Amino acid sequence: MINPLIIGVIGIGVLFILLALRMQIGFAMAAVGFGGFLILGSFESALGILGLEPFQTSAHYTLSVIPLFMLMGQFATHSRLGSDIYDTVYKWLGFLPGGLAMATIGACALFAAISGSSLATVAMFGMIALPEMEKLKYSKRLATGCISAGGTLGILIPPSSVLILYAILTEQSVGRLFIAGIIPGILLSVMFMGTIYVMAKIRPDMGRPGPRFTLKEKIGSMKNTWAIFLLFFLVIGGLYTGWFTPTEAAGAGAFGAFMITLLKGRLTWKTLTASLRDAAASTAMIFGILIGAMVFQYFMTLSQIPTTLASWIVDAGFSKYMVMACIIFGFIVLGCFMEGLSIMVLAVPIVFPIVTGLGFDPIWFGIIITLTMEMSLITPPVGVNVFVLSGVAKEIPMSTMFKGILPFWAAMFICILILLIFPGIVTYLPDTMMG
Repeated sequence: MINPLIIGVIGIGVLFILLALRMQIGFAMAAVGFGGFLILGSFESALGILGLEPFQTSAHYTLSVIPLFMLMGQFATHSRLGSDIYDTVYKWLGFLPGGLAMATIGACALFAAISGSSLATVAMFGMIALPEMEKLKYSKRLATGCISAGGTLGILIPPSSVLILYAILTEQSVGRLFIAGIIPGILLSVMFMGTIYVMAKIRPDMGRPGPRFTLKEKIGSMKNTWAIFLLFFLVIGGLYTGWFTPTEAAGAGAFGAFMITLLKGRLTWKTLTASLRDAAASTAMIFGILIGAMVFQYFMTLSQIPTTLASWIVDAGFSKYMVMACIIFGFIVLGCFMEGLSIMVLAVPIVFPIVTGLGFDPIWFGIIITLTMEMSLITPPVGVNVFVLSGVAKEIPMSTMFKGILPFWAAMFICILILLIFPGIVTYLPDTMMG
């Protein structure tokens, strides 16, 4: 008789081999899921899942938040709202030691609140902030490190495609996850800025202060950022107060970003077509991953690996915090070799039953895992954010960039420890939601 557990372990091994061969994660998971279901079930049932799951997943009403939030982020990107944000934060923080780097973090955090894309954030501020820091002869390590790390905020501060994916994989509320990411996102941004300030105080040559601006100039610069705050409070405020469902908030956000682009006089035919094209491409990528993950999840359920592993850990009597520490460590190690979304769809279906079985809050766990995904975006040798930035700053060696992210990587790790000790930082706002 075929042992489902052995087949499940073999299937996971085959999946890693396919990923090592550079097969796209969605196709790899669908292929392994189909093959595993074929062995443990029947050809008819495996073919039925492969035939029905793409339609059932893509036709799910809840998933309409993905293309709408992608479109909102693309309008924000193509309308150059990032430049407006950076100009304002630069005028307020630029005079401090390491001020331009701190302004970059602040601008990344604000832009993350309307884009939800880490890679778009890195690419944009690589072009906007890096030349400004080079003018003041900033350390290349600090300049590239702050941009790479600041870009990671795009998947923690809502709206976030990673949190949407986690919500779908675990059947959690998208709205609650979005609201849960606000305080940790602010906390991590402040920790990044604190890291920069300490580095610049210890080594003043790393980040010299920029020019001072008058209070009138500072306040005047804020006229360019009204759109960002309006859009953020429209979407997140609507979710928090219960005015909008996540899908309605996404629709309002996409329409709001469109109108802002129009009112600023930046809506051209090129901007419109580029926004629609890039939003469609991002949506297709996420849907492909999600469909493959759902097929693979059927196979994992049939193999009994998640439930068996959860039962074994609970029965073994390990401390739940020890188990959580091992899970987090495992995600960080995987981040050295795999891209964040791949880790999410591969590992979350396996570890989620363990986490809930130990009594951890699933919303809190979603934020913790998103933080580990942020770490994977700057962890060598994969470090997708660093690779994107290297395409913008070709003259800076990638070894310099990876050295630059180390202090920010440490700040992320400390942030995770803080949220482990004080989980209420994550759960407070979701628990007070009105909707």
